[in-house]
Amino acid sequence: MPTKRDYYDVLGVNKGASVEEIKRAYRKKALEYHPDRNKASDAEEKFKEVNEAYEVLTDSQKRQTYDQFGHAAFDPASGFGGFGGQARTGRTGPFTYTYYSGGGANPFADFGSGDFSDPFEIFESFFGGASPFRRGPVKPHYSLKISFLEAVKGTEKTVIHRGKTHTVRIPAGADNGTRIRFGDFDVSIDVLPDNIFKRDGDDVFVEHSIPVTLAVLGGTTQVPTVDGEAVTLRVRPGTQAGTTVRLREKGVPYLQRSGRGDEYVRFLVEVPKSLTREQRRLLEELQEMGL
Repeated sequence: MPTKRDYYDVLGVNKGASVEEIKRAYRKKALEYHPDRNKASDAEEKFKEVNEAYEVLTDSQKRQTYDQFGHAAFDPASGFGGFGGQARTGRTGPFTYTYYSGGGANPFADFGSGDFSDPFEIFESFFGGASPFRRGPVKPHYSLKISFLEAVKGTEKTVIHRGKTHTVRIPAGADNGTRIRFGDFDVSIDVLPDNIFKRDGDDVFVEHSIPVTLAVLGGTTQVPTVDGEAVTLRVRPGTQAGTTVRLREKGVPYLQRSGRGDEYVRFLVEVPKSLTREQRRLLEELQEMGL
């Protein structure tokens, strides 16, 4: 029987990782190994492995048991009793999936708006199509394109469904794939890229250019934020290109709780493409001085 990998290694987190960190890691791994995206021969097995790790590490009791006894805690042959609950199996194309519904946290609860009751709706969230495991009629689905800053701050859009206009309130912190449910139709969000801000989870990244003189001598610079107000940031003398500064709680609001992520500012040092004669002369003097 093959040896199982450590659940923390499977998700790429350390043993002290918070539930939020585990959820973020799970999202990335589930997307990476989902067989509808990853055609590697071992993708299906890794996808199941990732879901199994998530099932354990997001349930406080299971995680505590796993930390103490390892995989033996969930092996029926070991006397611990295994996961328990019922298994549901579905199939799409050549792939078969099993979902264990008993006990712990639903690994798909935080995708989209956090309202997934059917774990196989991962197909709808990731790929925009109906789940091959859903029974009954499929609800109409609309996709709304919004700007990056609208997703960060929240906004309202309208959807015309069966001749009637509905107002859709998009919460602050929405992201690509966020799903909003109405009684007889669903809406998913498509966030357009921004020229300044890049997003990773709830964090925002900005590449900010500064002149070479500011990098060498130090001073201050104005850095944009998603709030629309620039922040004055101190540049230390001798700052190197690629230096990154963290602005706490200047990122994206958390979608399902209070607080927000951080903003990371990466300095790019601008080297002038052309110089005046005087500028060149001064630089040559500095060069002679060994600077």
